[in-house]
Amino acid sequence: MAKNLVIVESPAKAKTIEKYLGKDFKVLSSVGHIRSIAKKTKDGTPPIDTKNNFATTYEVDTEKKKVIAELKSAVKTAETVWLATDEDREGEAIAWHLCEVLGLDTAKTKRIVFHEITKSAIEEAIKSPRTVDMHLVHAQQARQILDRIVGFELSPVVWKKVPGGKSAGRVQSPAVRLLVEREREINAFESSYQFKVIAEFTRSDETFTAELSERFSTERDAQAFLDKLNDASFMVQSITKSPGTRNPAAPFTTSTLQQDANSKLGYGSRATMSAAQKLYQAGKITYMRTDSVSLSKQAMASAASYITKEYGESYSQVRAFKTKSANAQEAHEAIRPTDISAEFGASEAGDQKIYELIRRRTLASQMAPAKLEKTVISVKIEHASGQTDELSFEAKGEVLVFDGFMRVYGRSKDDAILPNVEEGSVLDITQVTARQLFARPPARYTEGSLVKKLEELGIGRPSTYATIIGTIQARGYAERGDGEGEPRDLIELTYKNGQTGRQIVQEKTGADKGKLVPTPSGLLISDFLTDYFDKIVDYGFTASVEKHFDEIAANQMDRNSMLSDFYGPFRELIEKSGDIERSSVSQAREIGKDPKSGKPILTRFGKFGPLLQLGDGGDKEEKPTFAPMPKGASVETVTLEQALKAFELPRLVGQTEDGQDIRANIGRFGPYILIGKLFVSIKPHDPHDISLETALELYTTKLQTEAEKNIAEFDDGVKVLKGRWGPYVTDGTKNARIAKNIDPTTITQEKALKLLADAPAKSKKPRRTRR
Repeated sequence: MAKNLVIVESPAKAKTIEKYLGKDFKVLSSVGHIRSIAKKTKDGTPPIDTKNNFATTYEVDTEKKKVIAELKSAVKTAETVWLATDEDREGEAIAWHLCEVLGLDTAKTKRIVFHEITKSAIEEAIKSPRTVDMHLVHAQQARQILDRIVGFELSPVVWKKVPGGKSAGRVQSPAVRLLVEREREINAFESSYQFKVIAEFTRSDETFTAELSERFSTERDAQAFLDKLNDASFMVQSITKSPGTRNPAAPFTTSTLQQDANSKLGYGSRATMSAAQKLYQAGKITYMRTDSVSLSKQAMASAASYITKEYGESYSQVRAFKTKSANAQEAHEAIRPTDISAEFGASEAGDQKIYELIRRRTLASQMAPAKLEKTVISVKIEHASGQTDELSFEAKGEVLVFDGFMRVYGRSKDDAILPNVEEGSVLDITQVTARQLFARPPARYTEGSLVKKLEELGIGRPSTYATIIGTIQARGYAERGDGEGEPRDLIELTYKNGQTGRQIVQEKTGADKGKLVPTPSGLLISDFLTDYFDKIVDYGFTASVEKHFDEIAANQMDRNSMLSDFYGPFRELIEKSGDIERSSVSQAREIGKDPKSGKPILTRFGKFGPLLQLGDGGDKEEKPTFAPMPKGASVETVTLEQALKAFELPRLVGQTEDGQDIRANIGRFGPYILIGKLFVSIKPHDPHDISLETALELYTTKLQTEAEKNIAEFDDGVKVLKGRWGPYVTDGTKNARIAKNIDPTTITQEKALKLLADAPAKSKKPRRTRR
């Protein structure tokens, strides 16, 4: 066994480091965290003892027992143990847990950190080891303990009081609130419009477009302007040219990498961080969880040398960026390549794209600004009377004089190519269009823009952004939209060859593809927490907690004091929650009366989401009738007209050839038709108007599919069926798999009965209850 044992977090990282250290070093991996807070203790005490300085009981993760056994064996034979886990709080905590489990002294065991996995960085780290920083460990413990307390004590309240509620998280809940508030801004947005006027001019066979200096609020005003153009002439009144520059952005932090990967590549936060993690472990980039935008002097010099050699001296400009965030917990560099000259960093296409993005951003940050020339041509309108119109047209263009950093990152297209005209030049007009332009509501968040907002508010840290966004989607509180939008009519007025025209054209509005959309459950849970646990979703409070973690890490605040300050008021709210009426949370509201029966129509949340209810349930003789929420509607926005249409279902479409009724309806999993006991999905058809012909076609297809599943059928209801995971035998209550090496068509009744008799009985799992 080697004299030195180095313990890192990941196997991939271990392989890369071992090749740099030589034969005297053995590198093993903990494969991430090895312990977590126990779910329960042997003596019955709470895993987190809130009455005893938040003493916490940890337990070894079941799947890590083999890993720990190997590490213990290696520790016994090693002269020196080096802990080389990641250089953030999570990494520091893992190092401490390793000391606890492996019997290592935290005050003596060597701890090394590095922000890139290169030979020079590893060798330098070995020269200057330290010990485990317990202040960083305490900060990580504080975060983990608070998250566990909130999850374990608040989630049961959510289960009991919120229909369809699953859980609540300390940091995820404010993120859901952001999405909900934006959704309500969109719903409350009052649409308005203006008419934007664009003219197309020609001069010496060159064409360019210009916009009128004013927009009209009514069709009448826009039409009146076009009517006046019949006797007008157009002349270049002025040409203004102004030089401009555009500077590159700073190198990537964790947040800006996720934002750019989302906007440029369409990558989600989790996919981005997964790719970056692999690149870091392979030694291709520096550590990927960072708030810093600074580069080392060596990195800047390397970039300057490469840029000068590759593009010329005029492209190089050394820049030292400073981190603005006062709460930055990572003091190391921005995310950059370990070798700026290496163009290829990964074997997988996704990882390669992230590498190229990081490399180009780093290079651009050390390059000269782009030089632009902005040009504005003003066109005056003169009428036959000799009078100059108060309004004028403006054409704007941007010419790239020197591309600078755009050579490698963010090359922009010219806004417009303007012709070489002089002041006083007379222009010919080809066409003028006045198009109705609707004001746009606030945009929904993408994963990238949500990360940016969380960072602005001080919520979360580099290591948590991807987890936050992944969790709110996994819990069903938000989902990525896939809608292309709905068509909307708009008016377009034209002037051409002395004639005016009017037509109705269409545009798409309300597209949510790739955006984060809060679900009905997300809306409900956010309102519940805002009403009864306001601090949990308060942005300022959540940010202050993050700041306290930073202060614990810097030894400026005591861990237990911080936890006590949070837990006391929080526990009071938990104890008061017993008085909350579940019915008050379900947001039931009356939207009108059914004109036929006079019964009220209500909208509320049920076990599986929002629904409509006909009748208030006060009549014991007659139970309420329910209908699913119409597509695109919510508890807050559904109208009486939409509700009445929903209660038209189930609808009798017609009958099959053998006289069975075909009824169309909408269920939990979408629209369907029901024939006897057979459910047939009719997506994307609407159950309100699906034709009998279409319904019969779908029914016939379903019967064929079902018939293909039936391999054989015997007496007593025993069948041989083709299932999702292969063929099997069933008697309706018990199933038995058929081995892969047996042809299911050869199964006899006798063999089928034997398979059923030999199959293990279904385990009767106890019903899970929430307390």
